[in-house]
Amino acid sequence: MILLLESLHPEAEALLERAGPVLRAADPNEPPAELSIVRAILTRGRGRIPEALLARCPALVVIARAGAGLDNLDTAAAARRGIAVIHAPGANTSTVAEHTLALMLDLARGITRSARAVAAGRWEERGSYRGDELGGLTLGLVGFGHIGRRVALLASAFGMKVLVAAHASGSAARAQELDPYPRLPLPELLAAADVVSLHVPLTPATQNLIGAAELARMKPGALLVNTARGALVDMPALRVALARRALGGFAADVLDLEPPAPDDPLLAAENVLLTPHVASLTNATYRTLCRFTAENVARVLRGETPDPRSVFRG
Repeated sequence: MILLLESLHPEAEALLERAGPVLRAADPNEPPAELSIVRAILTRGRGRIPEALLARCPALVVIARAGAGLDNLDTAAAARRGIAVIHAPGANTSTVAEHTLALMLDLARGITRSARAVAAGRWEERGSYRGDELGGLTLGLVGFGHIGRRVALLASAFGMKVLVAAHASGSAARAQELDPYPRLPLPELLAAADVVSLHVPLTPATQNLIGAAELARMKPGALLVNTARGALVDMPALRVALARRALGGFAADVLDLEPPAPDDPLLAAENVLLTPHVASLTNATYRTLCRFTAENVARVLRGETPDPRSVFRG
């Protein structure tokens, strides 16, 4: 039996159905009561796979997320129980990077704000338009994995100067042998950047990575963009910074609470741009990451070796 906490691309679900009976949960975080014969559990971003769920599945051999990040899976508990963990790292690199640049462009140029003014009959707002181009701005990247590197390339093509936050344990000299982007400690990067973009995984060490102190270090009028995980940002501190006009704007595809509360002041702020966690959901990428995940789960269930790229090794 294969348990789907969330729907996948139809082609991926068909692949799983050939590997065994598929059970679909009505709610991503309320799995069915009887799980004794479940051998695989798959989710996307909403359904969580905690140790309590693993304990209810004595026949379980593999868990998976159709995506890259694994903060909604208890990978440590899976390792203790000898359960394989499958995901799709890198599958969403291009689409998330493009979405990141789209948010930067929209926020800097005020595209959505201007379009709403025209739709509302306020063409005269052209006279008070204040926007900026990305060329010549300094971009600070916090996180430099697959997506961060792709964002750096795209931003460079727009003429942005790219800085990368240095890891305390990394070697800045060695890093710059591999790419041309200067490394700076996070506090220095925040002070230097016109735009800060987040691309790190969510871990206990990165939760609230951007808090009140970090926001205070950013340039007056700087832009903050988050397409990684909502909880990387201390949201109450962010709301205060935006209300005080300490930041020029905030754009995100992810929030700590999804969907946001109807009375969240971010929803009414003119200098805030939010999209509903759709950066990876382009037709091509959604199909690819779902199929890749399903194919490798099926391989595990058949006793075959999965693609090494799909196996999380901790």
